[in-house]
Amino acid sequence: MRSAVILAGGRSQRLGREKALLQFDNRPLICWTAEILLSAADELVVVARDQGHAGSLEEIVSDKTHPDRTGIRFTWDSINGFGPVAGIEAGLRAARGRLAFVTGCDLPFLNRMVIQRLFELADRGSGYEAAVPVQPDGRFEPLHSVYERERMQHACQRALERGERKVNLLLQELHVSWVPIEQLLPLDCEQLSFFNLNTREDLEKAQSLWAERR
Repeated sequence: MRSAVILAGGRSQRLGREKALLQFDNRPLICWTAEILLSAADELVVVARDQGHAGSLEEIVSDKTHPDRTGIRFTWDSINGFGPVAGIEAGLRAARGRLAFVTGCDLPFLNRMVIQRLFELADRGSGYEAAVPVQPDGRFEPLHSVYERERMQHACQRALERGERKVNLLLQELHVSWVPIEQLLPLDCEQLSFFNLNTREDLEKAQSLWAERR
């Protein structure tokens, strides 16, 4: 069984708007993200910032994406305001798959084939406990990665106990398959999978690209 986790609890201070609710083709971005992830995994866990926020997202996602709610569950950060480590821990704790793809709610061009390839690279026969894309400049993409669920959850728990907020440091505890994004070019020739929304300029560019691709 494969799981997918969306971290939707961030307050997106730089953008000034909640990323999960940004509109693309008159639908919130989180609904598009949920559709893609449900096509690549067997279940989806949406992580909100608190219980009330989880209820709001559940109404939006279930109504516009999966009315019967099959395969989607909602939870919230284990420590409110702590950042992605708390969100990852909560999402992996709620998930049931041996492997889980973890992502944010601000990547409008997620690619199902890329996600499936990362699952393959982290699968049991490989000996790895994670598949993490690496940019040409050496930057990791920990919020576009597949993890062995129990190992990564335990690493997050230990980080929370230490007060450690940096996801990259957690990767030192795992046997990671580092995946140069060049290897993924045949599946995503424009490399838009990793395009995320941090500023208004990013949003304007994404909406323009979205219109072209649609």
